[in-house]
Amino acid sequence: MTDFWLAAALCLLLTMALGLVRVMRGPSGGDRILGVQLLGTAGIAVLLLLGAAFDMPALADVALIFALLAAVSVAALTRRRLTREDS
Repeated sequence: MTDFWLAAALCLLLTMALGLVRVMRGPSGGDRILGVQLLGTAGIAVLLLLGAAFDMPALADVALIFALLAAVSVAALTRRRLTREDS
């Protein structure tokens, strides 16, 4: 079963690489924000899968902290984008 968790984590890492390309290239600010959200969500999922694969429950706590940080970062990016469009 460990091989399955690791294969799923590898697939998510590839998805994160594609999301990083979207963050770098754009073309719009909305695409970049969605790319950042994808990186956060996939990173949390990778941590949870690695925690299950290696029987490390502490990684679930780290994933919860990353979930909070991802939500705050997307809210900050959205607010920054909205204030820049108003000016």
